[in-house]
Amino acid sequence: MKTEVPPGVGAIVVGHFPLSSGEWIPPHTHTHHQIAWTRRGVVGVAVGDSYWVLPPSVALWIPAGVEHRTGATRDAVLCGLYLAPERCALDWPEPTPVGVDGLLAHLFTYLGRDDLADGPRLRAEAVVLDLLRPLPALPIDVPRPREERVRAVAEALIADPADARGLEAHARAAGVSRRTLTRLFVQDTGMSFERWRTHLRLRAALPLLAEGRPVSAVARAVGYATASAFLAAFRRTVGTSPGRYLNAES
Repeated sequence: MKTEVPPGVGAIVVGHFPLSSGEWIPPHTHTHHQIAWTRRGVVGVAVGDSYWVLPPSVALWIPAGVEHRTGATRDAVLCGLYLAPERCALDWPEPTPVGVDGLLAHLFTYLGRDDLADGPRLRAEAVVLDLLRPLPALPIDVPRPREERVRAVAEALIADPADARGLEAHARAAGVSRRTLTRLFVQDTGMSFERWRTHLRLRAALPLLAEGRPVSAVARAVGYATASAFLAAFRRTVGTSPGRYLNAES
């Protein structure tokens, strides 16, 4: 589904979209580049198998024409800034996270006003474009299985990331041998079972951490016995700590 953006005075049009807990906007594209951000709550954006978690300190640049889904694990208000490609000096070709400090957050809100005169609006737009800086944070990919038996295992883990059953037990539940499920998982997802489950658990943990829940509680919720085990898995997989990842630090 392609959504049209009404013309604006300058390069940027701003829209606000309340999202209730668990609500997802179906897959769609825009004729404009989009900056997805929330002033409160936590928003998620999925592009194919890639998934970004956006607390108020991080926004996501989504190029025009890129299909994506947007949702929230808790009530939030999505702020979408839509940039006309022909009037925008930036043209990043891939979804790109950007850090949002106090000034940029204020400008995002300022540009959402309906009573803003043309001159101040155009000056504020220019400052926004100057302040946008890409971040090193990468999405945590969780490839979606297509093979029926692998998909059954994946769906069980998605429903309960803390499911402690190992590969052998999941293979029995899927009606295949451990060896067959091992082979199918790699063929279908490009990852081993253990690596895929780790990515799933870390992705499930990010919205909880972004909401401010204690690391120990989040670790247990996604299947780790201790906070230290969870943090070690996060650093090993992502290359940094959850705090640095969510707060847009290098």
